[in-house]
Amino acid sequence: MAIAKRMDLLGSETAFAVSAEAANLASTGMKIYPFHLGDINLPTPPSIVSAANEAVKSGKTGYCPAPGIPELRKALGKDVGDARGLSYGIENVSIQPGGKPSIGKYIAAMMEKGDVVLYPNPGYPIYESQIEFYRGVAYPYGYVNTPEGLRLDFNAIEEGIKKGAKHIFYNNYNNPTGASSPDEEIERLANLVVENDMFLISDDAYFDTLYDGTPKSIASLPRMYDRTLTMYTFSKKFAMTGWRLGGAIGPKEIIEQITRLNVNMESCTTHFIQHAGVAGLNAPKSETQEILDRLQGRRDILVKILNGIEGVEAHMPEAGFYVFPKITNLLQKIGFNDVEEFRKVVLKETGVSFCGRHHFGRPLETETDSYIRLAFSGIGKGDLQEGMNLFRNWIDSNTK
Repeated sequence: MAIAKRMDLLGSETAFAVSAEAANLASTGMKIYPFHLGDINLPTPPSIVSAANEAVKSGKTGYCPAPGIPELRKALGKDVGDARGLSYGIENVSIQPGGKPSIGKYIAAMMEKGDVVLYPNPGYPIYESQIEFYRGVAYPYGYVNTPEGLRLDFNAIEEGIKKGAKHIFYNNYNNPTGASSPDEEIERLANLVVENDMFLISDDAYFDTLYDGTPKSIASLPRMYDRTLTMYTFSKKFAMTGWRLGGAIGPKEIIEQITRLNVNMESCTTHFIQHAGVAGLNAPKSETQEILDRLQGRRDILVKILNGIEGVEAHMPEAGFYVFPKITNLLQKIGFNDVEEFRKVVLKETGVSFCGRHHFGRPLETETDSYIRLAFSGIGKGDLQEGMNLFRNWIDSNTK
């Protein structure tokens, strides 16, 4: 039987291929230091687990409304709205089985074949994959490395607008780079969206994993409320990666179309897990603060060690789980020309497993530097330090 040709257009998350390599080595008895995947090795807060168990016991195991149970839609709309100084009612929320489904559903509902869609690259690879699968034109924009951190490449964004882009994906507190936008950058992007009659999809996966200060949302800016779809996930803040619970929050007209796709694709998000989500949104802050505190401790150690290695330059991410160090000078020092070759050799000889920049979108022609991504959400402090010491010692022993 022939596979449909459209499947040739579908990409993947190649970070999972790195996971498979690491797992194969682990099966031989080698200790692996997992910096490759943004999973969380911390327990889901007990109030959420208890709520899920109670929901199962009470029979919340059947079908439920396609857009989600009213209790969760109301709670999520309030939570997202309060954090952004906005008002979202139940009609503005569609519950999803994870944060990822909102990407494809927005594209399927709102993008016509041949439409130009702007997306961050390096960025979450599913943007590119879904745009191309639905036969849109995926137009990437990158980042500029500055002393203050990575900043949006507005030259590329404006060029995409000239090509006719009417949709743009924006991931503040970005995966994989850890880049976050200062106020003036968010305002500049919002102005471009409004002036060019565009719509913005704000991937807020790491909005609630900010370690200091108050998180910023582009939806809060003037004239952006009706031009922004916010994608929400319970995976990060609540350590619920495998529970698969998220939501789309935005204009009623778009939410209705996304919910129509819910009916066709899943019928509904798992009933009892939605009750767990309600418990999470109502849980004491101390439960989620403990998760953030432990992640912040890992982040601080990792960045300090990386910046202590000659040839490595790592910015301190304000939010999220990832450090995205520039290793251009390091590769030159140890005689590697290719990040992928470097990654594979390090994994094989030390057990330290991480991703390269190329796992997060096709590298742009304008790029001249080399980067890797290290996730610190799935590795404890002890193993983190041990793995980084092995990495540093390996570099020292291979310096030419």
